[in-house]
Amino acid sequence: MKIPLLDLKTQYVPLEKEILQEISEICMSQLFILGPKVKAFEESICEYCKTSFACGVSSGSDALLMSLMAEDIGCGDEVITSPYTFFSTAGAISRVGATPVFVDIDPASFTIDNTLIEAKITPKTKAIIPVHIFGQPCNLDPIMDLAKKYNLIVIEDSAQAIGAEYKGHRMGYYGDYSCISFFPSKNLGGFGDAGIITCNNEDKYNKLMHLRNHGMNPQYHHGIIGGNFRIDALQAAILNIKLKSLDKWTAGRQDNAKDYDELLGGHENWLQLPSIAPWTTRHVFNQFIIRVKNGFRNRLLEDLQKAEIGCAIYYPIPLHLQNCYKDLDYQVGDLPESEKAANETLAIPIYPELTHIQKKYITDTIMSCLEDYNS
Repeated sequence: MKIPLLDLKTQYVPLEKEILQEISEICMSQLFILGPKVKAFEESICEYCKTSFACGVSSGSDALLMSLMAEDIGCGDEVITSPYTFFSTAGAISRVGATPVFVDIDPASFTIDNTLIEAKITPKTKAIIPVHIFGQPCNLDPIMDLAKKYNLIVIEDSAQAIGAEYKGHRMGYYGDYSCISFFPSKNLGGFGDAGIITCNNEDKYNKLMHLRNHGMNPQYHHGIIGGNFRIDALQAAILNIKLKSLDKWTAGRQDNAKDYDELLGGHENWLQLPSIAPWTTRHVFNQFIIRVKNGFRNRLLEDLQKAEIGCAIYYPIPLHLQNCYKDLDYQVGDLPESEKAANETLAIPIYPELTHIQKKYITDTIMSCLEDYNS
């Protein structure tokens, strides 16, 4: 049985007619850049995320970059973040000329270990970027306390966590900025690259709106240096259609996670399943990440691929050990939990359209392999 890690076609088919009609309307109008479709989507995101403002941008990576630019963070500054995340989190810090400072993760939630942050704060520290990874929020209250104590900006990396909730509040409620990605594989994915920044401060929002269009206000007058960070009207219109189904898709992912817990439970000597942190009131399962113990992760990856079951490693090399950051002088063993996660974790399919037969095939294959390895 062939099961992909993600099947976007099954998501698309029920929406095909509505999406194609929307695309046709935009083609007829020829309004491709910003305009009413973008404005409508931004308003929908504000309502969904319970934030005051939203600025649609070209990608989740650019959302992070723009948030740092909006705070004039640059050369000589430091920004604290997690090493166990996609590269764009640290890459945005480097692109503005600042230095990423990596703090190890909590091994249960994979989010930044807030108990280790304060020791890394220096007079150069200007911001913290907590990463709400795999659809689960960071423990934000202690992070916000530190931000207040040291006058730091908090930029929530919510790329994988739209709709996730920390103590009843959706991502974007706490931080100065929340950056969301609409890369096609995300829970809410576009038909290409797109992103959005939410915030609750009007001055910050106004600066973001100028930054995304070359710092221009009014036309041909540039008070600040921005860039071409605009979201396409086509992406905004498609995402606005898909947003209506997001809660239904999230519920499907949550149901699949519960099924996996039942089908894979009771084998703690071999597997560690995702846990929902005590501060998390809504986990949206952008990925379903299992830890494979006893050094069998890579072997299981190969055997699942042979069985035509989609799987992937997020992330095989933590950022502090990437070659481009060798000048930061991190060594193997400096951030042990991130390194351990990189060596043990494996993502298996979690998309909402999975059938029970597919889930049973996936879990039976996993257990058969692990029984063989440990025999």
